[in-house]
Amino acid sequence: MISDLIVHSEGASSLATTSQDTAVRQASTDAQLVALWLHGRSPHTQRAYRGDVKRFLDFVDKPLHEVTLADVQRFADSLLGLAPASRGRTLSAVKSLLAFGHRIGYLAFDVGRPLRLPRQKNRLAERILSESDVHRLLALEPHRRNRVLLRLLYAGGLRVAELCTLTWRDAQERGDSGQVAVLGKGDKTRVVLLSTATWQELTGLRDGADTDAPIFGSRKGGHLDPSQVLRIVRAAARRVGIRARVSPHWLRHAHASHALDRGCPIHLVQATLGHESVATTGRYLHARPTDSSARYLGV
Repeated sequence: MISDLIVHSEGASSLATTSQDTAVRQASTDAQLVALWLHGRSPHTQRAYRGDVKRFLDFVDKPLHEVTLADVQRFADSLLGLAPASRGRTLSAVKSLLAFGHRIGYLAFDVGRPLRLPRQKNRLAERILSESDVHRLLALEPHRRNRVLLRLLYAGGLRVAELCTLTWRDAQERGDSGQVAVLGKGDKTRVVLLSTATWQELTGLRDGADTDAPIFGSRKGGHLDPSQVLRIVRAAARRVGIRARVSPHWLRHAHASHALDRGCPIHLVQATLGHESVATTGRYLHARPTDSSARYLGV
C-alpha cells in the first residue's frame, strides 16, 4: 500500500492524501513518476511542465531520490536571469513534482517544500484590453470565421483550449439565444449562456455541419490548433494598431474586467469563467479599481 511507504517525517499532515492520490499507483522510476504527475493535465500544461522538469533534471544530474534541498536552491539561483513569471512557473513545477513524489511514497522527503517562490508583481492590468480596443478587433476582422472566433473568446470568456475543442453538439439553442457547454480545467464542464447577437453569429457558421464536427475547424480537418488561434488574435491586434503581444487569454481577461466594470456580480463572473475560487475572479477588481483614496487628496 502507498500509505505504508510514506515516511512520517511531517507527522499526520503527510498522511492527509486525497482520494485521487491514494488511487495512484506508485512509480518505480523517475520517468514513471513524471508521467503519473502529468496525467490528466492539458496538453499545453504537459508540454510546459515537461520542459521545466527536464531543465531541472539536467541541472542536478542525479535521480530524484538523491536530490536535496541544496540542489533545489542551486537550481533556483541558476534561473535568476529568467523573467520572474518564467522563473516562478519553473520552480512551481519542480516543487509540485517533488511534493507529488513524496505524497505517493516514491520520495522519502519533500525536499522542495521549504523553497520559497519568488514574489511577482501583478501585471494583470497590462493585459486587459479596453472595450473600444475589443470592439475594433471585432469590427476590423475581415474573415467571418475569425471574427466569430474572436467574439466567442471575448463574449464567452473562454480559454483557448476550451474554444478549440468545441463541437456543434456543445452548442444548444435557448429561445432566441443559445449556450455552449465548455470542458474546462480539471475536466469540469460549465455552460456559458451567450447573447442573442453572439449566438446568431455563431450558428451562422454551421452551414449543415454534423453535430460532432468542430465549430472551428482547420483546413486539414479536425479542430483548430491553439497556435493557429494565437496567430489570428495577434494579426487582429496588429490590424488595429496594438503593439503588445496580445494572446487569446487577453480576451478572457477583458471579459472579466468589463463585466465587473458594468456591475456584473462577481460570483456570476466566477461561474462563467470557471474559476475555482472567487478570489481568482477578485484579481480583476484589484487590477482595475473603480475608485482610490488617492483621488481624495489635494494634489
